[in-house]
Amino acid sequence: MALPETPSSFSPVARTLAANRLGVPAVVFFVMNAATPLTVVAGVVTTGYATTGLTGIPLSFVIVGAILAVFSVGYVAMARQVANAGVFYSYISQGIGRPFGVGASWVALLAYNGLQVGLYGAIASAATPLLDQWFGIQPAWWLIAGVAWLLTAVLGLLRVDINGTVLAVLLLAEVAVILVYSVADLANPAGGQVSLETLSPGNLFDPGVGAILVLAVLGFVGFESAVVFSEESKDPRRTITTATYLSVALIAALYTFASWAMTVATGPDQIVKQSADHGPELIFTLAGGHLSKTVVDIGHALFVTSIVAAMISFHNTTARYMFALGRERVLPAALGRTSRRTGAPDNASLLQSFIGIAVIVTYAIAGWDPLVQLFFWGGTSGALGVLFLIAATSIAVIAFFARNPSGEPLWHRLIAPVIATIALAIVLVLALDNFATLLGVKPDHVLAWAIPVAYLVATMLGIGWGLILKARRPDVYRGIGLGAKSATVTVGPIGGIPERDSAGVRPGAHR
Repeated sequence: MALPETPSSFSPVARTLAANRLGVPAVVFFVMNAATPLTVVAGVVTTGYATTGLTGIPLSFVIVGAILAVFSVGYVAMARQVANAGVFYSYISQGIGRPFGVGASWVALLAYNGLQVGLYGAIASAATPLLDQWFGIQPAWWLIAGVAWLLTAVLGLLRVDINGTVLAVLLLAEVAVILVYSVADLANPAGGQVSLETLSPGNLFDPGVGAILVLAVLGFVGFESAVVFSEESKDPRRTITTATYLSVALIAALYTFASWAMTVATGPDQIVKQSADHGPELIFTLAGGHLSKTVVDIGHALFVTSIVAAMISFHNTTARYMFALGRERVLPAALGRTSRRTGAPDNASLLQSFIGIAVIVTYAIAGWDPLVQLFFWGGTSGALGVLFLIAATSIAVIAFFARNPSGEPLWHRLIAPVIATIALAIVLVLALDNFATLLGVKPDHVLAWAIPVAYLVATMLGIGWGLILKARRPDVYRGIGLGAKSATVTVGPIGGIPERDSAGVRPGAHR
């Protein structure tokens, strides 16, 4: 791997994301589209009922939402001190140490690529029934994936607020369908009576509870991306804080309501069986019994657009991680440039698009199953990586504020982060213990251990690269995790080592 170029080699203007483009609504749209509400309600929820046999999934969303809300206290407090598009990487760099931050960045790239590229394996399964019904055609999966890839690639090169507008339209329609379907379920309860049984805490104290908690975490993946857009937000301190809390609350409320409503429509004693029988089609099957065919067809169409919206959102998030690493010369410097016309990280976006089309072509030629081997395995693996990063970031927040209190209240800098770290550690242990179940494979299957080991290897290689930078390129090493500040480092007179960064901080002031 070529060593990065020195910070003074490029103009800072070419390494800055467009500022003041996004308000609270736009950031919330990005976050909630990354969480893919309709995909989670139709797919993750029904899969959870069917695979675990437990009916406490509605309450699991409440519990996980509460854990992530507590985590967000320290998370957004640190966002007020550190603005960087590569948030996990930056926070872990400044909290635990630069080499660990580089290791985290490699994990982040693997995880978000798994989530983003994996979605290309799901789009055909969602779109083919509609194309057959409307036009009588059943294109090859890779052709449908290619169209979705092209749309995502083009939007990734446009102004970030244009992407926000597209996502806003898709999200509002998607949430409206979920609410309409759920209200219809509640209006037509099994046995003529609305049951609260699946909201009882007793449902969470059965064997296998770890699986449904992990599935709930998967449903929230994407909530953390609000901070990724801090450099492009209007009034970042207020925008990111409000958007993060609002996103967690809305996601928890929507998932809890929709997953509970399904149990009301089927009856608590039948939700497991019907989920196993119908799978992701259950939500549409229930709606078809009470709503018009047109409304059901609209829901099917929005199921397709929800996957496309998630592709766009994760594409933007992953490209900004690459941009952050390129800007700080941890990856090739070309990735750290933005378009002067749109402010988008165009080189990073193009690389992300190349990865996507390469995966589609590879799977098509090899004849691999796109739904199971690309979407399901890729998405589940990506979500595990994000869970690792969230847990590590919670520790980093504690370490950062221990050295830099920054006037933050004790609740923000210590109490809430400690509570979140303990809770996330428990969930992570449960995730690893139930990982084979989540993948749908036997406990001795190679993937059950190979994927966690892959993240460990990526972490160690990243740490090693960070130590190489420390030894061979100290100027680059000192800029790790500084975000936009790394673009304005002044070069000292001796050996090209910066004396101060743009905030006037001497090199030794950061870990």
